[in-house]
Amino acid sequence: MSFEYQFPDPRAADPDGLLAVGGDLSIESLITAYSKGIFPWYSEGTPILWWSPDPRLVLFPQKFKVAASLKQRIRSSIYKVLIDHDFESVIRQCASVKRQDQDGTWITEEMIQSYISLHQAGFAHSFETYHNNRLVGGLYGVSLGKAFFGESMFHHMRDASKIALYNLVEWSLRHGFHFIDAQQSTAHLKSLGAEDINREEFLLMLELALQYETLKGKWNAN
Repeated sequence: MSFEYQFPDPRAADPDGLLAVGGDLSIESLITAYSKGIFPWYSEGTPILWWSPDPRLVLFPQKFKVAASLKQRIRSSIYKVLIDHDFESVIRQCASVKRQDQDGTWITEEMIQSYISLHQAGFAHSFETYHNNRLVGGLYGVSLGKAFFGESMFHHMRDASKIALYNLVEWSLRHGFHFIDAQQSTAHLKSLGAEDINREEFLLMLELALQYETLKGKWNAN
């Protein structure tokens, strides 16, 4: 039986961002966590770990940097992007793709099943890049109010994940999203325009974004 885990104040997190241990990954718990600026991140065989890092990496859609090479690839139309067409394949690809300096994956089977449930409930979404009808890149995340919480991305062809992110940014601009949460700082995302902000500022931005209605259900390109 699932229950809604009661989270501590995210400001009480350890210096490395760890806030709490335990609970479950029910839809209720995940929505409560994201609405408080908290997300799960743990490995197979360990308890569920909940995080609220400081600083927080955020991408403001209007500040997304599109390199000339990416613009050229977008114009070439060699890729096709769909939204919420095959969420399960995206999250499983994110879990299985080999990453530099990383052994294994934090996207456990428990995580996969929980986010599929969150997708079926209309809160989790995927942006998928296809080449000749084959899934070659994509990303997934959670949407509440006017905030999108990015979880993971993958690619098997050049720029395929950036193309998915570009489409998420364009979608966010059309629908007035305030920010895309990228969670923890990476040089790659910073090169695309993401920036570190302190946790207090992030929580204030989140509070404002959550005052808007959540766009639940299957998204489309419009």
